Amino acid sequence: MPITGGPYLAAAFLCEKALREVDGVNSYIRVVDRWTVTGPTDNMPQTPIAATLVVAFKSGIHRGSGQLVITPTSPSDTRMPSITIPVHFEGDEDRGVVIVAPMQFGVQEPGLYWFNVSLDGQSLSEIPLRVVYHRVAQSQTPPTGYPPAQR
Repeated sequence: MPITGGPYLAAAFLCEKALREVDGVNSYIRVVDRWTVTGPTDNMPQTPIAATLVVAFKSGIHRGSGQLVITPTSPSDTRMPSITIPVHFEGDEDRGVVIVAPMQFGVQEPGLYWFNVSLDGQSLSEIPLRVVYHRVAQSQTPPTGYPPAQR
């Protein structure tokens, strides 16, 4: 059956890091959808989170340039600054575009953050990230900004 549409979203997620292997294959390390922040106060302090955004498309019959826009929304439904990335589709139907973008953004409240993935103004998916805050005594505060060891 011939392909009649596209582009197709193949993957959208956050991870700790991405590697481009010698043979050209990508490896994605520690895919995360939950992040733990610790601190000494009752309220969560503003905390930077560093993660790698991965968005992959297959072209289908689509060809040409476009704009990938990632728009985060906080748990209190506040839109955060968007990230715009130019993309270009070319080649066979099974070829595509893989965006690997290290990013850093500040979180200031626990809860569920959503990252809307849109291409040329069309919303295609949402990536969730749950931020959990744990208050710990000052002398017990481990380093913050790392995803938890288990899901």
